[in-house]
Amino acid sequence: MHKLHRTQFLPISLEEAWSFFSNPGNLNLITPDALTFVTTSEVPEKMYEGLIITYRIKPMLNIPVDWVTEITHIRDGEYFVDEQRKGPYRIWHHEHHFKAVEGGVMMTDLLYYDIGKWIFGRIAGALFVHRKVNEIFDFRQVALEKYFPLQKAKTV
Repeated sequence: MHKLHRTQFLPISLEEAWSFFSNPGNLNLITPDALTFVTTSEVPEKMYEGLIITYRIKPMLNIPVDWVTEITHIRDGEYFVDEQRKGPYRIWHHEHHFKAVEGGVMMTDLLYYDIGKWIFGRIAGALFVHRKVNEIFDFRQVALEKYFPLQKAKTV
């Protein structure tokens, strides 16, 4: 099992952060274009526990992969969890945590994933999967910095 832990400060209110991240349609805004990420199911403006969302992605060699996730846990304004039900991983458990801090919100992503123990899974992980997962979260960090920029101090 692999774990990715990322934190990011966002200079917005907790309400703004929750509104943005609890809208499943906004995931497209913070996903690299190279994944050719397309939501294939209807999604509401606000998620709820039990929500099933389907996607089609092209994670490597332009080969399409269907991905099904379920929103399994939600505590409004604090956290939500999405888990893969069908897709390229044996396990995908992604926790999104939000905490109001001075001047904004500290967002924490905890991702636990497993690509399998068989030889191809180990090779794929070593060659590209772990790197690709990190690249996705690197992209997301930059996209969020552009979407929610820090306010520049005004000089007199």
